Amino acid sequence: MTTLMQTSAIEAKEVVLKLGMAINDESFQQARRYVSDDMKYVGPFGSRIGAEAYLQEIEHLRLKFDIQKIFADGNDVCVMYDITVSGITLFACGWFQVTDGKVRSLRVTFDPRPLLPESDASI
Repeated sequence: MTTLMQTSAIEAKEVVLKLGMAINDESFQQARRYVSDDMKYVGPFGSRIGAEAYLQEIEHLRLKFDIQKIFADGNDVCVMYDITVSGITLFACGWFQVTDGKVRSLRVTFDPRPLLPESDASI
């Protein structure tokens, strides 16, 4: 039986900050250290299961994060940030859950309309 260890708020916050820095630096091997193998991502454009699927998507989109505010409560970390995709900057909020020193799940919300083709953006 595998026992998952709770992460302190300070440790969880550090993991999320280090993940964001590695992604911004396009150091995806470094970023991989902070994501669990079975990580689950849920966002406006769908879900990804597994660290590799998540990081491949991030690498493909060449996302950049500018953290505005970060809160931690135990192993839950809430990050409010500007995200830049294809030269478009959007405000987003992410809920990271950290277990055993790695991000195990991430739920992100933002208004995706600026990224949609103009005909779809009026939805």
